[in-house]
Amino acid sequence: MIALAIILAIVGLLGSIVPGLPGPPFSWAAILIAHLTPSIEYGTPLLIGTAAAAIVITILDYIIPSISTKRHGGSKAGVWGCNIGLVISIVGLPFGPTGILGVIFWPFAGALVGELLSGKQKNAALKAAWGAFVGFLTGTGLKLVYAAFCIIVVVKEMF
Repeated sequence: MIALAIILAIVGLLGSIVPGLPGPPFSWAAILIAHLTPSIEYGTPLLIGTAAAAIVITILDYIIPSISTKRHGGSKAGVWGCNIGLVISIVGLPFGPTGILGVIFWPFAGALVGELLSGKQKNAALKAAWGAFVGFLTGTGLKLVYAAFCIIVVVKEMF
């Protein structure tokens, strides 16, 4: 079971950067599986707290790019474009020529196209698209920090 916990922790870390792979739930599953072994026992507050964090971070990962687009001057069209770009990046990951770079490109491009179609000037549209990129980086950063924390929690108890 320890090997499974380690595998889940690694998948959780990978899921922090690979779209469509829910990193935080896998990271939390690593803690749960480690807890279910006879040699490791975590307290209820840790299990509940890390589960809640996994849920919140997973949800935030999908909405932060839109919020950031809006905060950088994006209109509803830019936010919709960003969201459509997020969906395209997830669906197209295995097929698209951009591969993992599509995760960065499509929300940016969607926000940019949405803003340009709504009549915004190029500079304002680029600023909103930049917001989509900043949102992507923020969500990825949150997932990486959470995954690292979960790995530390699991590995620390093994030694």
